[in-house]
Amino acid sequence: MTPESTPLVSIVTPVYNGERYLRECIESVLAQTYANWHYVIVDNCSTDGTHAIATEYAARDSRIRVHRNSEFVRAIPNYNNAIRQVSRSSAYTKVVAADDWLFPECLDRMVAFAERHPSVGIVAAYQLCGRGVAWEGLTYPTTVLKGIDACRTELLGGPHVFGTPTTLLYRSTLTTSRGSFYNESNIHADTEACVEFLEHWDFGFVHQILTFNRKEEGSLTSFSDRTYTYLPAFLYLLRTYGPKYLTPDELNRRLRQHRRDYYRALGRAVLHRRNREFWNYHRQKLSDLGEPLSPIRLAAATVMSLADLAMNPKLTLEKTLKSGGAPAMGHLSGGSGTLDPRARHV
Repeated sequence: MTPESTPLVSIVTPVYNGERYLRECIESVLAQTYANWHYVIVDNCSTDGTHAIATEYAARDSRIRVHRNSEFVRAIPNYNNAIRQVSRSSAYTKVVAADDWLFPECLDRMVAFAERHPSVGIVAAYQLCGRGVAWEGLTYPTTVLKGIDACRTELLGGPHVFGTPTTLLYRSTLTTSRGSFYNESNIHADTEACVEFLEHWDFGFVHQILTFNRKEEGSLTSFSDRTYTYLPAFLYLLRTYGPKYLTPDELNRRLRQHRRDYYRALGRAVLHRRNREFWNYHRQKLSDLGEPLSPIRLAAATVMSLADLAMNPKLTLEKTLKSGGAPAMGHLSGGSGTLDPRARHV
């Protein structure tokens, strides 16, 4: 098929000070076996060579355009700025974080899948993350799941199939349906968008590794892993969307389980002397949810962690390293290069 006979894909990359890996990201787009795309790189007032690299590629290929923000914004608002660049004539939207990249057949495989399944609003796939494969995926050979069932799976504890924005292909009818696609107060806004929009769409999964994710110190990914941002984010998700997808009994059970796991993780954090940034984050997020941090529950969880440490130090260490408790959740990883201090609190 000629490019003109295939659906247009809008590709967007939000970036801040991403010169280290931006070329690799752009080259992966240029290497796609699928040709009908246009690509917008959204520079969030970078102070390194990001803008020069982006404009260099835009001068070479008319399908590439550079948008530079008039002022610096935080990471998730910059993702929304990128989504706002999506063409109204595009059929699909593909986000590629600036420190990630796509395998050559990524667009081909995902678009072909979506074209075969018009009820599917969001398509996901496996991702190479360092040396390992990320995201659990649907049970093979299942490739399509009712959106409501995908959301129930997420809220009931997994497997987590939504991945991160780089792993997803959205129908542009979703991304252009409102001014801010992502909830800017939620670092895991990509997971929330899936849970929100899949009420009316099916979810699709391609059983192939189609993208690569790089974890960099100073990125949103490392901040999230270090701060356990998934804990309040999953509590928010349960409280906001649980009544829509779960029965009252299921919701109450999951809330009890998650609150227990949340405090167990915080109890282990006490033993490992987490810094002020960690505790301020959780105090603020719990307060925002109307559930202020309970000193009594925290003390009890800390005592339990001490007992665990005394009885089985190896297992307690493993729990801590896994940042225990909630199912894995995607988040707007990468995408802004090194995370500017002004962008930390989302």
